[in-house]
Amino acid sequence: MAVAVTPDGRRAISASSDRTLKVWNLERGEELRTLMGHTSLVRAVAVTPDGRRAVSASDDRTLKVWDLERGEELHTLTGHTRGVYAMAVTPDGRRAVSASDDETLKVWDLERGEELRTLTGHWVGGEAVAVTPDGRWVVFTSDDETLKVWDLERGEELRTLTGHWVGGEAVAMTPDGRQKVSISDDHTLKVWDLRERGEELRTLTGHTDWVRAVAVTPDGRWAVSTSDDETPKVWNLERGEELRTLTAGHWVGGEAVAVTPDGRRKVSVSDNRTLKVWDLRERGEELRTLTSHTGNITAVAMTPDGRRAVSASADRTLKVWNLERGEELRTLMGHTSLVRAVAVTPNCEASPKSSTGGGWRAVSASWDKTLKVWDIRERGEELHTLTGHTDWVMAMAVTSDGRRAVSASKDRTLKVWDLEQGEELRTLTGHTDNITAVAMTPDGRRAVSASFDLTLKVWDLERGEELRTLTSHTDWVRAVAVTPDGRWAVSVSDDHTLKVWDLERGEELRTLTGHTGTVWAVAVTPDGRRAVSTSDDRTLKVWDLERGEELHTLTGHIKWVNAVAVTPNCEASPESNVGGGRRAVSASSDQTLKVWDLERGKELRTLTGHTDWVMAVAVTPDGRRAVSASQDATLKVWDLNSGDLVTTFHGEEALYACAVAPDGYTIVAGGTSGRVHFLRLEGV
Repeated sequence: MAVAVTPDGRRAISASSDRTLKVWNLERGEELRTLMGHTSLVRAVAVTPDGRRAVSASDDRTLKVWDLERGEELHTLTGHTRGVYAMAVTPDGRRAVSASDDETLKVWDLERGEELRTLTGHWVGGEAVAVTPDGRWVVFTSDDETLKVWDLERGEELRTLTGHWVGGEAVAMTPDGRQKVSISDDHTLKVWDLRERGEELRTLTGHTDWVRAVAVTPDGRWAVSTSDDETPKVWNLERGEELRTLTAGHWVGGEAVAVTPDGRRKVSVSDNRTLKVWDLRERGEELRTLTSHTGNITAVAMTPDGRRAVSASADRTLKVWNLERGEELRTLMGHTSLVRAVAVTPNCEASPKSSTGGGWRAVSASWDKTLKVWDIRERGEELHTLTGHTDWVMAMAVTSDGRRAVSASKDRTLKVWDLEQGEELRTLTGHTDNITAVAMTPDGRRAVSASFDLTLKVWDLERGEELRTLTSHTDWVRAVAVTPDGRWAVSVSDDHTLKVWDLERGEELRTLTGHTGTVWAVAVTPDGRRAVSTSDDRTLKVWDLERGEELHTLTGHIKWVNAVAVTPNCEASPESNVGGGRRAVSASSDQTLKVWDLERGKELRTLTGHTDWVMAVAVTPDGRRAVSASQDATLKVWDLNSGDLVTTFHGEEALYACAVAPDGYTIVAGGTSGRVHFLRLEGV
């Protein structure tokens, strides 16, 4: 009936007519728990912004509040006399608003599980509930062809907006919550004043058929509409004027529309499965999209020279791409299930008898329980299939000389592979739960693994021996990074801590505490002296690894921080000081990136423009630019010195990963549609 995803994208909650909700781990594809308690079908579900609670609405006339960590029911909200079919949670996660077939709306306190007030006087059957960004007002759209605006604090109806069929989801709100744009089958759009007078400000006319979708630019100045008349139109909301009509024989009726934050470009998706990106102001340029995969892209790896990329997909294949020409070179087939990960051998001096080095071989890991080694230079042949794991391969790392790989699996083992011969050298056993991550020391002699068994293990890859077990975490270990000198490892965990380990002695050097939520990611500066961590507590922290001290807490994000990148150890330009690991760039679910001065612990600037969660960030090798990937289907390039948006690339789907080639000019991004996007930064 409904599904909601937690802000970090790692879990989903589904609601069903079987009267239950299920919580799913999206990384492992596993059901975590079943939430039971409703006595009729569950119609809606929403997650609080901190990702810790869910609220469900049911035909049994109740809402329920759930603790997602423990799988427990916290409250049952009773008061409606008929089924509850829609609801929304306020941005602070403290209240919910529900709509019922009993012709009322109710406002609930989620902390105490109490009804705060009932809003009556509106037949809202079958339509939508939305809360303004400041959490003060709620807007309802109804089958009676009206919108009503309510003050949540006082429980008062502020105004009724009449005169337009607004059809549920066919509305868009300006970011400041002051205006709303509605669309209709009468071929028009209407702009409404939500705050002051509750009046219709203007009617936008020009379409000759049903208006299907509308989007507002993040600055709130323009709107873009699509219609069954096959013409996207751009509107100035201040003056109520049509700025331009885009026509090119592109059928956009009923499909998606997205606008860049600077208002310069628009993306339309067609029923014939093509994508067109429009320059709204000047050139009308269409960017190229390469289509070939038929399933979601799960991983992308770059050859050391930056000229080729290898993508892995849920369609069971890998594809090799020429980045200069934007062409697919070959498809690598052989896996019988989703391909989970891919790595390319590094640019190194291979032995005279080997052709493994130089980035001409790829290693893929699949849910079919195998790894495969591929020749990606000339023939595109499968060289070896590495079999032995009995469950999903979760992670993989390649040694610096490109001769060996280490795979980590759900079967609780690691395996060391000879990439030249395609043979399993040894199996490393000892973990008692899923192995989630593996990192290699720079000399390729040791590996460090992280597991849901709450431990890390250090392995001697030459002898295949476990050197030591690192114990101290009290919850799942999520990730591990090794310092550039190979002496220390830094682990992060659901227990809210980071731990620094001496790999030689197998000792915990220190525990870094301060985060109040799960620590998701960690990056180490090029000199190995500092680490930067991100958490669902909405902060980043900068740590001195030598002294074990928290140097700074970086605050400013208002939602979970998903990723962090540190500027590389490079020679920056004379007018810039972004190199050498002195700055970090963070990506957040609050739709922004932030640039931080790690020395002073200060926010230098906020990079705004994305209109959905920012999932990944990478820094160019010269440290001057950052590239971000977002669920808003865009890839953005930023100047870290000025904070300016350099360019935007528009995809057709949410983008979850991005990488920058060593040349600093080629970018590869992957998303949910199974397509690989390429951008060449020339002349920008």
